[in-house]
Amino acid sequence: MTYTILHNPNCSTSRKGLEMLKEAGVEPDVRKYMNVSEQLSVDELKDIAKKMGGVSPRVFMRAKDAPAAGIDADSSDEAIFEAMAANPKLIQRPIGIKGKKAVLGRPPEDLLKLV
Repeated sequence: MTYTILHNPNCSTSRKGLEMLKEAGVEPDVRKYMNVSEQLSVDELKDIAKKMGGVSPRVFMRAKDAPAAGIDADSSDEAIFEAMAANPKLIQRPIGIKGKKAVLGRPPEDLLKLV
């Protein structure tokens, strides 16, 4: 089963998570979701939330970047998914995906839960 990591090479936590996976013998598919050609759609983001156990997108949203994107405490999950798809900077990273499970790599060691 393929392990995919949503990765931002400019993020030290994301780099550490990818390195940890490789040290554990995992060669994941790397999706650089910040690149225009690899951005996530609303449906993909909803699927990630489902794979995380049906969580709100707030669980994997970068809260410090939310106000600049017009996201506040009253924003609906749908509005957050749409904002994340339009502005991938809002997506917390890294995220590991394997089969029907996904996990936020905060701390990066959590990525190993899917190994």
